[in-house]
Amino acid sequence: MTHTTHPTPALHAHHATWLVFFLCGVLYASWVVHIPAVSARLHLTPALLGSLLLLIAVGSLLSMTLAGHLTARHGSAATTRAFALISALLLLPPLIAPDAVTLGLALFAFGFANGGLDVAMNAQGVTVERTLQRPTLSGYHAGYSLGNLAGAGLGSLLISAGVTAVPHALSVSVVMLALALLTGPRLLRHDQRSADAAQQGPAARLSPALLLTGLLCLLGMLGEGAMADWSGLYYQQVLHAPAALTGLGFIAFTCTMTLGRVFGDRLRAQLGDLTVVRGGALIAGVGLGAALLTRDPVLTALGFAAFGVGAANVVPALYGAAGHVGGGPGIARVATLGYLGFLAGPPLLGFVAQGTSLPVALALVAGAALIIAGLSGRALQPAA
Repeated sequence: MTHTTHPTPALHAHHATWLVFFLCGVLYASWVVHIPAVSARLHLTPALLGSLLLLIAVGSLLSMTLAGHLTARHGSAATTRAFALISALLLLPPLIAPDAVTLGLALFAFGFANGGLDVAMNAQGVTVERTLQRPTLSGYHAGYSLGNLAGAGLGSLLISAGVTAVPHALSVSVVMLALALLTGPRLLRHDQRSADAAQQGPAARLSPALLLTGLLCLLGMLGEGAMADWSGLYYQQVLHAPAALTGLGFIAFTCTMTLGRVFGDRLRAQLGDLTVVRGGALIAGVGLGAALLTRDPVLTALGFAAFGVGAANVVPALYGAAGHVGGGPGIARVATLGYLGFLAGPPLLGFVAQGTSLPVALALVAGAALIIAGLSGRALQPAA
């Protein structure tokens, strides 16, 4: 493989891409911290709020295929910049919606823009990886997680200081608009694999290897969603932990997943994607399985932490594999399947828990991690 651009522009693109991921995390967290206030202002019932929040996911899923086609046609740089600008403009509308219907439309649009940005910025990340000839995607996903933490922390501080949602959202939007305009020209404009995928047609983008990559991503993101939705209830209903400890498992999982992604690119460079994914998924499955065998909150948190660090680089590596095979459209297909796992998996686990028990439902998540470990060798082929 030869470099298609000079090292300095590639490094500039690397930093710009990390910043886009970070800003995306800040933006989404800036909405999340205001959900309780929006719900209270509009007098939403839990069921109605849940239905409205689902529209974010619907918008995201519907935009991903479009973003893949736009990336193939116009390049990931232009598509990333466009969706970043649109996303920044769509933070405020949900926060000032006068009624539930308007809120639903605003959330659908917000999700549509964020889903498109997710595909485009990951496609840009793959382009940077190929140009620098070293892994970078795990670091970008760590940037998103750090952005979530920064956005949630800033939002909580502003709320405690009496700052309302509108000035907070306007500040975040203005900063994101300015930085998106400044960093946009630094993104790499050559997306050879996206161009190749567009010329080869739909059959190439639906290859068995790409489909398997998507299914493994579905299983990986199912685990992430399960930890977010069920870890607190597990502590409450199974461990009977005091209220102060119900978030311990999720905190342990989130911290180790973020740290795993911070150091993930170094591991991927030294060990290779297959070893990192296979070994990580094995650690995740065994760690979660061990957590389910104890009723001690601290030991359970250690198991959840093992799941986090093991699963940390599974999705970034699978996104990278999809991008190397199918460019932007490949990432779009894999991301769509992944988000289906993230969104539909936890509710399905709820039905399993209702029919059996929550430990049995989470045991399926551990089993899914072991399936990833067993089948990853068929999906993670060396990039050409």
